[in-house]
Amino acid sequence: MIARTWHGETPIAKADEYLHLMRTVAVPDYQAIPGNRGVYVLRRVAGETTHFLLITFWESEDAIRRFAGDDIEKAKYYDFDTDFLLNLDPTATHYEVYGSF
Repeated sequence: MIARTWHGETPIAKADEYLHLMRTVAVPDYQAIPGNRGVYVLRRVAGETTHFLLITFWESEDAIRRFAGDDIEKAKYYDFDTDFLLNLDPTATHYEVYGSF
């Protein structure tokens, strides 16, 4: 299994609306891809900024490609992201999952 992580930041005033869009648009999109094994959205407030860490689990790189395209290192963004995010990190990070201990 492969874990894919992505990090984004919003102004605190936009965080609740962004989380709503993540729950209603992005998470269902991830879950609809064959080979997706789970989606976690983490949120942390630091000053006037809210950080989002998205961790998704995939059965293979091919499953990730079905979601992200041929360049799996490239972050995928939705149309609404530019209205909320302070910057658009160009990459996602991948980790091999060996289980929980």
